[in-house]
Amino acid sequence: MPSTTDIPTITDPDGYTTLQNQIWPDPDLCSEADLYMHLDGAAGYSYGVSRVEFGIGGRARFCTYFNLFNVGKWVKHCNLTDLSLLLEGEGRLEISVFFAIPNRSWERIHRHIYDLHDADPIRIDLSHFSDIGARGILYFEVTALTNGHLCKAQWQTRQTPLRLPDLTLSVTTFKREQAVQHTALRFSSYMKTSPLRDHLHMLVVDNGQSADLSPTQDVTPIPNENLGGAGGFARGLLEARKRGASHCLFMDDDAAIHMESLHRTWAFLAYASNSATAVSGALANAAHRWSLWENGAIFNGRCKPLHNGTDLRNLGQVFQMELASTKTPPPGFYGGWWFFAFPLDHADHMPFPFFVRGDDISFSLVHDFNIVTLPGVMSFQDADFADKQSAQTLYLDLRNHLAHHLALPKMEIGRIKTLKIALSFFARALATHHYGTAEALNLAFEDVMAGPDFFAQNADMSQRRAQIKDIMKGEAWADYPEEPPASHIVLNPSNTIVRRIMQLTLNGFFLPFFRRFGNRMVLDTAGRDNIANSWGAAEILVVDAANKKAYKVQHSKRAFLRQGLRIAKNSLRFLLRYPQIRDKWRAGYDDLTQDSFWTRILGIAAR
Repeated sequence: MPSTTDIPTITDPDGYTTLQNQIWPDPDLCSEADLYMHLDGAAGYSYGVSRVEFGIGGRARFCTYFNLFNVGKWVKHCNLTDLSLLLEGEGRLEISVFFAIPNRSWERIHRHIYDLHDADPIRIDLSHFSDIGARGILYFEVTALTNGHLCKAQWQTRQTPLRLPDLTLSVTTFKREQAVQHTALRFSSYMKTSPLRDHLHMLVVDNGQSADLSPTQDVTPIPNENLGGAGGFARGLLEARKRGASHCLFMDDDAAIHMESLHRTWAFLAYASNSATAVSGALANAAHRWSLWENGAIFNGRCKPLHNGTDLRNLGQVFQMELASTKTPPPGFYGGWWFFAFPLDHADHMPFPFFVRGDDISFSLVHDFNIVTLPGVMSFQDADFADKQSAQTLYLDLRNHLAHHLALPKMEIGRIKTLKIALSFFARALATHHYGTAEALNLAFEDVMAGPDFFAQNADMSQRRAQIKDIMKGEAWADYPEEPPASHIVLNPSNTIVRRIMQLTLNGFFLPFFRRFGNRMVLDTAGRDNIANSWGAAEILVVDAANKKAYKVQHSKRAFLRQGLRIAKNSLRFLLRYPQIRDKWRAGYDDLTQDSFWTRILGIAAR
């Protein structure tokens, strides 16, 4: 354990280490004020100086996603016993601290009136929280008795960190020059004043070799062959080890995070009692920044985002999520690589060469990381995956869904359940007349049955990408500037009898002349993913109104039969050869997730 004298950059002169700083709204990132604070009466937030201004009677409550303190997670994973709250501001202010405890009344554990002066912050000792309970959420409120302001709040401890992580940020980018340049600039600006500047460094792995970044003290660009996200993050992991880092943080190139996320992550890793602890960041929808896409996820036959749809402006929903995520997560828990920090000593496997999609799931599942989510550690990104869905993304999704269950012994579910995963993909494609997608899914199924060697030989996916691009021509987006027509419905898909007939006839496949009398449906990108909307449809126009794009698919018995027979043949082959396919995956997976594979395929010297 390091002594206090070993940590001059992170401990203040009084021996306190900041675990969590206040996060203020940033108009360039997120201006949804209710994610940061709730203001009442004569209180307002000033963007220019990042502080809350008070008139008499004004109140600010920090029971919010970005500024609550989940003491339960710190106690559970870091054995926290010493805690204080440092506040800086001006004016006569009443400060209250509340302890939100699950399944019982909340406690006000501190209430006092302070005369604050900017040059003289106050510190409130809150270590007695442990007398009440270990699981719960702390937050504070400020009520102004005079005009004044609050400009700083820090949750601190006098406990000594168990380690001083050297955290290397690995950012993979491909042809997104402006986004990654902005990310590097924000990080460099943060590093100028961060007390962690000696413990953080950013690597930008440039798969497109076009980012045009110059190396600095804080940022190192690395030109890299384009082997997808898996190849980029594998290169970042190798380089982090070369640098002697103790931990690595995988992030996307837009890295739309509050830089305080880095501080909270580093501090949690420094105090974690389990050295295998990893931190997974949440993901919010960039279009609706109050709407959570996931706060961790589970894979078991399919991907299930946890806490999807949580309204981060709503106190009750936020607290419910934080209390639930303090519990031990269920099996199959994983973290997305938009923000995933992990200890290198516990990373026995490199990413599997999926190219993209599924590499983060596999990486979490194959390791015994103690994965934790933290309030406020979140990325704002385009999380509307329905808009991105295509034959190519579904090809990639099916490959990794099957591979996890074949390669990892703890994910074994047997041949029938594994086959059902594939058939669920096929059923949706055929029922919605996406025959190009069905052809791509057959390719994915065949590639998986070929074993890991196929992935090793096609790490850059160039051949398959070209092939699938040709397959997708019938489902390719085209300009559609006019107003879309209304759906023409003859067979009501909500009617129970109609729905049953459509299911029994495979959505009209066994009905003569179905193409002539079936519905003409118009769906948005989200609606096309719901198979219930397609029952009775002989033609589907999919419209992306925001981008003025559309494509049309139509019922075809010939295309259905061609892909259906191929699916049946592949399914029979999979059932008969399941033991050999599974054993090949278990042997080959380890070979393809070692340093030696990636140093060879990336053409770099072994460390």
